[in-house]
Amino acid sequence: MVGCVLVRAGRIVGEGYHQRFGGPHAEIHALRQAGSRARGATAYVTLEPCCHYGKTPPCTEALIAAGVARVVAAIRDPFGPVAGKGLARLRRAGIEVRAGVCEAEARRLAAAYLTLQLRGRPWVILKWAQSLDGRIATRTGDSRWISGDCSRRVAHRLRGVVDAVVVGVGTVLADDPLLTCREGRPRRIAARIVLDPRLRTPRDCRLTATARAVPLMIVTMSGRTRGRAARMLARTGAELLEIPCHSGGLELAALLTELGRRRMSNILVEGGGRTLGSFLDAGLADEAVVFVTRRLIGGRDAPAALAGTGPARMRDVPMPVWTELRRCGADDLYRLGLTDPAKLRT
Repeated sequence: MVGCVLVRAGRIVGEGYHQRFGGPHAEIHALRQAGSRARGATAYVTLEPCCHYGKTPPCTEALIAAGVARVVAAIRDPFGPVAGKGLARLRRAGIEVRAGVCEAEARRLAAAYLTLQLRGRPWVILKWAQSLDGRIATRTGDSRWISGDCSRRVAHRLRGVVDAVVVGVGTVLADDPLLTCREGRPRRIAARIVLDPRLRTPRDCRLTATARAVPLMIVTMSGRTRGRAARMLARTGAELLEIPCHSGGLELAALLTELGRRRMSNILVEGGGRTLGSFLDAGLADEAVVFVTRRLIGGRDAPAALAGTGPARMRDVPMPVWTELRRCGADDLYRLGLTDPAKLRT
């Protein structure tokens, strides 16, 4: 998400990006690559350089010490200890500073970080696979496999770049999923989160069997963590989290606030239709990733991709902020922006 390119006399002399949490920032990697060639260079950065001591020393001081002449930043960092102070520090040191170049592109790139900083909750990605007529399974509930091999590989890689994967308990009961990334090297180990108001998660499913190896959180309604079922699930290593419940189900906003408190920046909601629809109904969906096979399933009892309540009138159905479409094997892959990153401002 955060990158830095150093340019001197029209040539790139250093490049870097923030590779892992707690590791050197993008500017440090670029400066190390450039060495003495950084003197007099322009640093192009997606995010305002930090100016405080956190897990690493301030990047502003490294840029100043290296003799960088100019810094072009796409967006200011909304994080309190930085928030304009980094650019101000560079100006005081005599470095020319320009901000806002390619800001829209950078805001989309940094949408998860900005959502966490400005809204206190993670960026929410809905993901599902469907037939051309919008079904996610046949009338008997069979869904293996709607999408092809390419789509499933991409879906696994998505799990490897988020902080949590969320499903409803109905999906656990129907599919007994593992919800781990089994494609390539995941950059993050996503926690598995089950929305289970009445604690129906089986004690012998694959999620509970792996709960001590990969974090598992079972989210239930208030008052449900004191019974025998809760004790049995807790013994598997699963964490039980109570949140308020209303007539339509669990209070998803309260869940997202708690995940934000735990510094989760993005989550992937995988289903089923009721769970996906509930995030959409609550206005808490920021992005949708949809794999569409060109087959028609049909059947009035075949489940739709999105359940829930839905809007009453077409004029209340918003258009995506942005849309990407590409082929994925025999399938079509849609990415739809449901939240405008440009509106994520202080």
